[in-house]
Amino acid sequence: MSPRPYSLGRRQAAAAETRAKVLEAARTLLSADEGVAGFSVDAVARAAGVARMTVYYQFGSRQGLMEAMMEAVRERGRGERLAEALERADGLEALDAFIPAVADFWERDRRVVRRLRGLAAMDPDMEGVVRPRDERRRQAFAALLGRLAPKLRPAPDEMQAAADMLYAIVSFETFETLAGPERTFPQVAPLVRRMAHRAVGIPDG
Repeated sequence: MSPRPYSLGRRQAAAAETRAKVLEAARTLLSADEGVAGFSVDAVARAAGVARMTVYYQFGSRQGLMEAMMEAVRERGRGERLAEALERADGLEALDAFIPAVADFWERDRRVVRRLRGLAAMDPDMEGVVRPRDERRRQAFAALLGRLAPKLRPAPDEMQAAADMLYAIVSFETFETLAGPERTFPQVAPLVRRMAHRAVGIPDG
């Protein structure tokens, strides 16, 4: 006899609750003053009050946990706004909408994003999570440049270089450097916008 629907529903709800508890524990550890030094699957399991194997059961692997954390960051930061901005038909409008949207997105979980990206520089599992997302952003900028008005669009042989410049300028690391410890990412977004405009030859104004 197959399990009754209400039993399945209770188990699914319990699994979802456990998953959310593990992700919140991981976020708390990454937000802690000791930073990535205290971050591990074992530490996440202890903080969540679950067995180590429960973490693997929920996420499949350490990389799966990292993937889920990045997705949680996207959801908290309302990441759908980034896609909506880049989907605008006019390339300049898309760029100008994307910059403040991504500034707000990263600011919502700034310390966690900083540490996740720091882990990517040292940890192959995390690099495998971050790099594909970064490359998709680079490709999105190339597509965006193709939607600029002809008088603003880079020459065909300069298109990839322009996309690479946008990728570097509109990056977490650039926002972090410009903001420093005193300013928020949204506060420096207008400066990033000016830099992005100049990189692709768009006049100020």
